[in-house]
Amino acid sequence: MVRKYFGTDGIRGRVGTGAITPEFMLKLGWAAGRVLGDRFQGPNRILIGKDTRISGYMFESALEAGLIAAGVDVGLLGPMPTPAIAYLTRTFQAQAGIVISASHNDYTDNGIKFFSANGTKLPDEIERAIEEALDQPMTVSEHLGKAVRIDDAAGRYVEYCKGTMPWGFSLRGLKIVLDCANGATYNVGPNVFNELGAELITMAVAPDGSNINLNCGSTKPQALQRKVLEEEADMGIAFDGDGDRLIFVDHKGEVVDGDEILYIIAAYQQQYGSGCNGVAGTLMSNFGLELAMKRLEIPFARANVGDRYVIQSMRENGWQLGGESSGHIICADVSTTGDGIIAALQVLLGLVTAGENLHDFKQGMNKLPMLMINVRMNERRDLSGNTVVNEAVAAAEDVLAGRGRVLLRPSGTEPLIRVMVEGEDAKEVEALCKQLTKVVEAEVT
Repeated sequence: MVRKYFGTDGIRGRVGTGAITPEFMLKLGWAAGRVLGDRFQGPNRILIGKDTRISGYMFESALEAGLIAAGVDVGLLGPMPTPAIAYLTRTFQAQAGIVISASHNDYTDNGIKFFSANGTKLPDEIERAIEEALDQPMTVSEHLGKAVRIDDAAGRYVEYCKGTMPWGFSLRGLKIVLDCANGATYNVGPNVFNELGAELITMAVAPDGSNINLNCGSTKPQALQRKVLEEEADMGIAFDGDGDRLIFVDHKGEVVDGDEILYIIAAYQQQYGSGCNGVAGTLMSNFGLELAMKRLEIPFARANVGDRYVIQSMRENGWQLGGESSGHIICADVSTTGDGIIAALQVLLGLVTAGENLHDFKQGMNKLPMLMINVRMNERRDLSGNTVVNEAVAAAEDVLAGRGRVLLRPSGTEPLIRVMVEGEDAKEVEALCKQLTKVVEAEVT
């Protein structure tokens, strides 16, 4: 069945267009309630959480009405990080959790993401069943659901985050600048780090419905970099709008991305913890991370881009750690999904245990120069069997001789081929990438 609504990360788009309308959300709530109510035993209850976009109020009400019409009770969590909804869905033994968020996008966008009763993504067959139900006429159940607001949701999640740290763990003596992107972590994030004893300076913690991710957060760290230097802080931490991604800034103002975060957590586990049995990255993970894992004798695998594929790789290999360069980090020993606060605490645990600052610890991984050039095509084409292109890729790989890698990756949304080369020498990388780009261009035009 071809998906009509669900993508790899739920349903997302510009408010008022496509599926992102109040009418659709009403029907979606009803369809989800009907499908999930028919498939699970016990009380019918689904939780709804959201980020701080102004459209979240509208969509929350529409989903609530649809679920109640289907006979499902609703627990309203209010503004909460996406991973908090995953955790609370398990805690309250709900049938599912719904997140209203467009993550790191502008406030003009919004979206819907579902979590199963286990706090993981809904199985594909459930999403397909919901899509089929959306095509059916909407009816009202004889036994309407009820809605309640769960007032202690934020406190429960704060305690859960703190509880992932060893007994007695403290951040006393650390000066941290925290950028909450005017998003879903604006309340719980500062509480977690304050209660663990950090000297905290907060940024972007005053959401007004339209300033989420506006010149702040993990995708726009420039203001955080300036603030860390201005305050002479030990580090900065920035989350995205829904709190499932993060980046760090060290005391020198340098950004520490998801690849380096993965390295720090893995290195801590291998050197000071009970060991790291493997790390799942993506096709876009820096080659320097792969080399660092090899030095630490930690298995490493690359999945397709997207947390769904990273988690799949982790499960297939029996690993507990994985993530993306964007800062979407999954620590499966303590969480079922990517969680910015949890990942930040894991990094801090490593730094405190090792007695090192962030800048020095990250030096164990040497990020290699990378260049990516997009080649636009008139229409989407599969170049995997193109002899000319394959020979050009092989020639570039021979030049790199194991000191880097070449990747041709088609865009999932546009008629583009992304030509990427990594290596130890920036000039060599640039020359090889441009040379390969010319070959690809000649084959697609």
